[in-house]
Amino acid sequence: MDLTNLITQENLIARRSQIKKVFFYRICGAGMGPAAVLVKQAGFQVDGADSAFYPPMSTFLETTGIPLFKLEQVNEEFLKQYDLIVVGNSVSGKAEAARMIERAGVPFTSFPSALGSLVLKDKNVVGIAGTHGKTTTTYFMTQLLEKLGQNPGYLVGGIIEGRDPSKLGDKYFVIESDEYDSAYFHKISKFRLYELKNMILTSLEFDHADIFASVEKIEDEFRHVIPGMRSSLIFNEDYPSAMKLYHDYHGKNKDQNWFLYGDHAQLGPHDVNTFENGSSFSLNWKGEKVHFQSSVVGQHNVLNLASCLIFLLSEGFKVEDVQKASKELEMVKRRQEVRGRYKGMTVIDDFAHHPRAITVTTDAIRARFKNKKIITIFEPISATARSSIFQNEFRDSLASSDKVIIAKAELSTTALNGKDLDADLLSKEINQKGRHSVCVSRLEDLQKAIDDFAEEGAVLLVLSNRTCLGLWESNFVKELKS
Repeated sequence: MDLTNLITQENLIARRSQIKKVFFYRICGAGMGPAAVLVKQAGFQVDGADSAFYPPMSTFLETTGIPLFKLEQVNEEFLKQYDLIVVGNSVSGKAEAARMIERAGVPFTSFPSALGSLVLKDKNVVGIAGTHGKTTTTYFMTQLLEKLGQNPGYLVGGIIEGRDPSKLGDKYFVIESDEYDSAYFHKISKFRLYELKNMILTSLEFDHADIFASVEKIEDEFRHVIPGMRSSLIFNEDYPSAMKLYHDYHGKNKDQNWFLYGDHAQLGPHDVNTFENGSSFSLNWKGEKVHFQSSVVGQHNVLNLASCLIFLLSEGFKVEDVQKASKELEMVKRRQEVRGRYKGMTVIDDFAHHPRAITVTTDAIRARFKNKKIITIFEPISATARSSIFQNEFRDSLASSDKVIIAKAELSTTALNGKDLDADLLSKEINQKGRHSVCVSRLEDLQKAIDDFAEEGAVLLVLSNRTCLGLWESNFVKELKS
């Protein structure tokens, strides 16, 4: 590995005016594509390459006019025409592609560094960080700023109906700020490179077991950015790790404004009532109780929304304008998304793949569909979910459903020092808690279990951050009725 031409964040910022042509290697990544478009919108010439191009990312990139190449067209000589190479996180440090990029003699970096240096340095960046709720909260904040007459830039890590995944915007920039690492040469969390001015921390607990050995290691990533921030930090006090950071840094920097929110926080949200089509709640703001009504459903979405409202109020937006802006908000796809009806059941697709996320999603579904039975399908597919780290926690969170199907992918975990989740034991212990549960590992068995468990009027809740053993790519989708 030769990192001679790896450009530092400081040098890249200093040399921004000298950068004209930027090449994105593996441009079709979920972060790389939107980042490439933002760099182009910021005035740079951008090209990119990947092994294959599939919708929706390929369609999005084509509409922006970015020239796209196949990887086999790219060699060292080809790369020499660019001023900067942005390397996707899918490029392994052991790959020949990495050696080719290093030998090209061109400065290279990761997409978070390119984005922070070339686009975000001069923006009022609001980073939405945390174990849960990042995508939803980022989209909430973007919509709220738009309703308040702003033209915010954003980068959302999810699919949004009728909207591009990124936009340059004006003063404010809202960005999903995840803790996963950035590139084979930047083994640090992406948010450390985003030039954040403000941070919302929705939650903080152990996840990403394939790159972090403990929650303390995740806390350390935040320790690199919090001391240097110069504006608002809004933390959910319900999480011990978040409060540890708060106690370590609160009051240390006079330019920082700290706010704590949560189920029992002084600010709130308080008086939470959630029903099928929305929620109501209040915040204590400057000694007054401010009431809100919104289309968002469930306690965790109220918390996500509350964090945004606290930021907007702290920025000086009028209370009555913020109240009005919060009334009608849309959700990102695969977040409590109703996909249709199957055998008389309402079918809901959700991304939850962590025990707490499963719990709060199930609670939200119960609040939305009162007195309905919940039949949950869970595919433990992330590195953490496939490990035994949360064996007991998954049992307890899933047992809140009436029936449970474990869709076990035949894939071992990559968690550090981790053993595989025992999906059969998980199903057995859920049965012991009085809930009917089965474990399947093939699509045809999953479809049979769905038919066996089907009940008129129930909710079929599908929890997976992939395709759930191929269910979402099967004829099951065609059988869904609107």
